[in-house]
Amino acid sequence: MVATLIGVTRDWDLAEECAQDAFVKALEHWGREGVPRNPGAWLTTTARNRAIDQLRRATAGATKEREATEGTLAAMEQAEPTSEVEEGAPIEDDRLRLMFTCCHPALSAEAQVALTLRTLAGLTTAEIARAFLVPEAAMAQRLVRAKRKIREAGIPYRVPPPDALAERTSAVLGVLYLLFNEGYSASSGALVRHDLCDEAIRLGRLLVQLTKGEREAVGLLSLLLLQHSRRVTRLDTAGALVLLEDQDRTAWDRFAIAEGLGLIQSMPPREPAGPYELQAAIAACHAEARTAEATDWPRIAGLYGELARVVPSPVVELNRAVAVAMADGPAVGLRLVEQLQETGALAGYHLLPATRADLLRRLDRRKEAAEAYREALALAPTAAEREFLTARLVQSLAG
Repeated sequence: MVATLIGVTRDWDLAEECAQDAFVKALEHWGREGVPRNPGAWLTTTARNRAIDQLRRATAGATKEREATEGTLAAMEQAEPTSEVEEGAPIEDDRLRLMFTCCHPALSAEAQVALTLRTLAGLTTAEIARAFLVPEAAMAQRLVRAKRKIREAGIPYRVPPPDALAERTSAVLGVLYLLFNEGYSASSGALVRHDLCDEAIRLGRLLVQLTKGEREAVGLLSLLLLQHSRRVTRLDTAGALVLLEDQDRTAWDRFAIAEGLGLIQSMPPREPAGPYELQAAIAACHAEARTAEATDWPRIAGLYGELARVVPSPVVELNRAVAVAMADGPAVGLRLVEQLQETGALAGYHLLPATRADLLRRLDRRKEAAEAYREALALAPTAAEREFLTARLVQSLAG
């Protein structure tokens, strides 16, 4: 609904405000009059009418503002109220258009991601600020500047034409990846948000269609499907975190796995492989292993090594250290983790001390493991992760 309103008003703040007002009106009216036959259309029409009222009042403002507002108002009043995008677009999806708008090259990479997470994923400014490790006030200003730039620069609300599609697709892939990750391991609140994962996969399918099977778009969709195939096994019935090695593999979604593997196999080998292709290949190693013990850890470690060369990242190096520990032993992995720790690149990232703690535990260095678990516990963002780390801390202290 917000995406539709932004498409017609070109005003982020007005769209969000009118959408919120529509839900308030729904709470007031539906309890008294009953839920309408088409709740989505009722909400969209109510929000659209609210936007028209706001724009009418704005026409009494300064001359320059009034002229711009009158044009938008006239277009809205002439258009038929609908919750659908207009026909004839290459991909008829307002959310994909909104994502391409958020990912316009005129905006910084950080602004692209932040604006998409705010608008498409519905994350709060505080949640986005935590994900970027910046103060909430700073992130609020960043979002304000991004929305102002879109408005003042007249950035078009559309999927770009074919000749500009390639240069914009990379940014959209990156945002889809982060959108899925926020659902897969949320930065706050519940550990898993299936709605965000499902939306990232849905948009990923549209992007594969739009780009006519571009390799990295296919690789990303494969990765998301393979990761999401484990969704029902990542938490137990009490909401506690279940590690990959302990998950019930018979409960994994075999249809999603088959689709994800099929996408990988549909692409002929290419050197060098792209980052999403490599991550999909890593996910495939897990999906194909019938048991945790059957996992091909040497291959996974090698793939992480390739990934680190393609996209150097401390998080990739941490994951490589875990794979090396599984392939060559915890002592080898621990050396890599401690080398990474010395760089300070992942300061404040709870998975660094958590990984170190696990490797120390496996080496029976329990006192040091307990200290590392305490450090990770202080940084963990979700209740499920804190409960898991607390249990591991208790085990380490018990000896």
